[in-house]
Amino acid sequence: MSDLSDLYQEVILDHNKRPRNFHVIDSASHQAEGFNPLCGDRLHLYLKVEDDVVTEVGFQGSGCAISKASASIMTDSVKGRPVAEVHDLFRRFHTMVTTPPDQSVEDMGKLSALAGVREFPVRVKCASLAWHTLKAALERDPIASTE
Repeated sequence: MSDLSDLYQEVILDHNKRPRNFHVIDSASHQAEGFNPLCGDRLHLYLKVEDDVVTEVGFQGSGCAISKASASIMTDSVKGRPVAEVHDLFRRFHTMVTTPPDQSVEDMGKLSALAGVREFPVRVKCASLAWHTLKAALERDPIASTE
């Protein structure tokens, strides 16, 4: 295995064992649930969007290492970004994981650790579950504040 593949595997294992932003956000303005019936991965995503910027993001759920690592890396990647950038990041990530493995893909930093799922098409759904849930949450009307 190449040094880069080893590094990517290490990133996935680290985010699976110690997921970032693994918590509920009580004051979330957007939420969505994602479920992959093929393998049982399930997650609930919480977003706080203020002035069209994702200011907080959290998730909870259960699933395989790839699913949990993807959600963890994604939450780190979108926090602090304008919603328009988040949509663009979704598009770029989706392109990366669905491009045939014999073709080169954009370097997306830590997100590139998940490019290896291209070798195993059934795992693409594991890696993209959190991203599709993010997109669904952003497309929903904001939750009315009870404060």
